[in-house]
Amino acid sequence: MRKGLLLFILFLCCDSAFAFEFNFSNPFKPGYKAQEIKYQYNVLKQDAKYNRDHKILNMHPSGYMTVDEYEKRSEYKDKSTLDYSIPKIDRGADFKYVPQPLYKIVKYNDPPGGVELSLGKKLYSQRQINAQGIVSPDYSKLVYPAVYYYSDSGSVATDLFVIPLTGNDTNLNKILSANVAKRDRDPILSTDKRISDYAAFRSLTPVDFSSDGTKLLVKEKIGSGEDGIWQTNIYVYDFATGTDYDLSVVRDAISYFWKEYMHLNLVEKMWDIVPLGFDANSSNKVIVKAYAYTGERPVYLGAWSIDSKGGRSQLVSFEKNYIPPISSNGYKVVKDGVEEYQTVIQEEKNLKAQDKIKEKQLKAQEKEEIKKINDEYKYVLKNLNADFKDEYKDNKKLQTFAGSTEGTELEEAYKQYQKDQLQKDIEKTQKKIDKQQKKIDMLDEKIQKETEETKELFKQIYGEPESQSLNEYEDPQYEDSEDIEY
Repeated sequence: MRKGLLLFILFLCCDSAFAFEFNFSNPFKPGYKAQEIKYQYNVLKQDAKYNRDHKILNMHPSGYMTVDEYEKRSEYKDKSTLDYSIPKIDRGADFKYVPQPLYKIVKYNDPPGGVELSLGKKLYSQRQINAQGIVSPDYSKLVYPAVYYYSDSGSVATDLFVIPLTGNDTNLNKILSANVAKRDRDPILSTDKRISDYAAFRSLTPVDFSSDGTKLLVKEKIGSGEDGIWQTNIYVYDFATGTDYDLSVVRDAISYFWKEYMHLNLVEKMWDIVPLGFDANSSNKVIVKAYAYTGERPVYLGAWSIDSKGGRSQLVSFEKNYIPPISSNGYKVVKDGVEEYQTVIQEEKNLKAQDKIKEKQLKAQEKEEIKKINDEYKYVLKNLNADFKDEYKDNKKLQTFAGSTEGTELEEAYKQYQKDQLQKDIEKTQKKIDKQQKKIDMLDEKIQKETEETKELFKQIYGEPESQSLNEYEDPQYEDSEDIEY
């Protein structure tokens, strides 16, 4: 007896283990389909709740995300196709008084030829800096040098980029809001970027725009980071054609003149040119001065002009005190003092008041967004509940049929039940439609009644029209007609 009982318990354990291992469930067990329907309903409801909570949690970006979401956000995006929005960093309303700088617009090339790059130690620590930019005479673009430092070879190279200045703001604000994210993709001029030459120094510096803003004069300084600048080359970039012209032929003209007429071979000397800008009398000419560095003081080699496309070069003057007529056309922004203490304090009060308003608006917007998410969740939940009830009711009816019929009779009975349910749903939907149509008809009748009353009032005020209908009076094309008498 005891042995038989042990075998029976062992059989039950084995049967349970077998069923668990193969995830066995009896499909013919009473209530199995109802349990499956309820399980699916609970899963869908949990998914809807998760989606609702996930949307609320991610209203403000955070690190809480799934692997798929992370991979989607991590996909490579071509920066040239992205639409950048420049972030505006606002000062907090609780800041204390710190001298806030003021800015103003001044001429860029003033005095002529005095613009130089200011690099300093910042370049060697950051490996790249954006130098002072020049704004065109019509304030439509800003050109700035991007300077790179290559630590492997200790060399320096430069690209010249253009940032379009757009918007309806003041010229000063347009310049201050210029951002490298909005610059044109390709540089207009670039230096050699070889790193095989140790300590090579190559920089580009805008000198000035022409008076009409279509040309830009640029100087390139080539040298070594260990023993200084070797020579200066000059270029003119034409924005109308997108072409750059090398004007370094003026160096050959100066060297040839001094060798042929002054019997001085400049090749054996240390000398260079200083581009001053465009000739004030002709926007197609560039003026440069040349100096030889052979002693304690530079030796003046004369003022020279060259065509903006690198054509004819000629001597302008040998006089040391000669001041050539140079047009100063480009602009730049410089600091112009600081805001007064009382102004900053008043601004602090204004910002505090604005912050309170913004905080209320943000709370209201967030509350409205959460309400929309919750309403969407309720709508999904309502549909899930309706589907669950219908499916549960259909299953219950099927179980009722299964207890009384079987085989083809069961199938026919269930099909007839589905047809009856569909007909009931159609009738129920039709009732809703009829109810809504009734409301629409009532609204149309009300509008028609008010229209008739308006027409009657119009007749009482202006009288019965002789040849035109009331609708013609209401037409805008008759508003200014002199043929209608009121």
